[in-house]
Amino acid sequence: MFLKFACAIVTRALFILVSLTGVWRVAWVKDDKTYWLLTFLFLPLVIEMIITLKRRMGKDYKWFSPPIFLFLISIIPSIWLLELHHQQNKASTSECRSLDSWENVKRVITINNTVNITHDFLKVSDQAVSSVCLNDWILALHQILLILLIIGKWLLPAGGVTREQLSQLLLIFVGTAADILEFTSETLSDVKENSPQLVYIILAVWTWSMLQFPFHFAVVNTESDGEEGVQEMSLLKKHSTDVWSIVEALFIQDGPFLVVRLTVMTYFDVFHQMLVFFAIKNLLVVILNLYRLVVICQDFRSSRGGIGEATPLP
Repeated sequence: MFLKFACAIVTRALFILVSLTGVWRVAWVKDDKTYWLLTFLFLPLVIEMIITLKRRMGKDYKWFSPPIFLFLISIIPSIWLLELHHQQNKASTSECRSLDSWENVKRVITINNTVNITHDFLKVSDQAVSSVCLNDWILALHQILLILLIIGKWLLPAGGVTREQLSQLLLIFVGTAADILEFTSETLSDVKENSPQLVYIILAVWTWSMLQFPFHFAVVNTESDGEEGVQEMSLLKKHSTDVWSIVEALFIQDGPFLVVRLTVMTYFDVFHQMLVFFAIKNLLVVILNLYRLVVICQDFRSSRGGIGEATPLP
């Protein structure tokens, strides 16, 4: 019992810490302390923690994870502000140190050995932090967000989900996180200075795709072992896991990603090999999921009609 309480508290504390880092970075980049008001977005997460610990002993819900959803609400505005600021100030960006080599990393984390007092230490530390390129800060925030979503779901006490379902969900999270990170980093790097509307489109699709993490419909099977026969069960009830995974691929991830990449290539006239490759990858996933949906529907109709074997597709 104590371990569940500890995991529930530690996970939410990590959520708040990462969100606080994002707010601090926004206030520092914008040089405006009013952005610290974004910390009010942490309050729902704190209230949810108190209610969950009191009423559910820290256990998460079966179909939906409130702490993950509230964590996304608390950090997504900060990432939006950082991305928009970076895209609007690309031309005026001063010299910075990119974290693309061990040498640069060592230079950033190295602090003058002659520092003796706290004031000088904080000053040098601030200079080291500020020397990192804004784009690297944003990328790190994206990476930490996705990794913490996976680890956080693992640490949160499960409610109504078996260990097998949780392991399957975590594996799906890993693949989903990799696709989302690739989409944001690669596609945003293709944005031209005269295409601010494309930034809003990409960030909107990225925000929409993040909804896959708090909802668990594509893993938790709703099929029951009641008295109803197979012929009396609906398609959604019998194949709920398959149907929801198809819906996520078509309308939340690969479908929107494909539309954005085709828009980038056609309307915004951006073309390179990696963009074409990932567009083809998204197209194949969409086609294969549609094919899978047709197979499921045919098998369901065959079972309703009493046919022993499903009619093979041409």
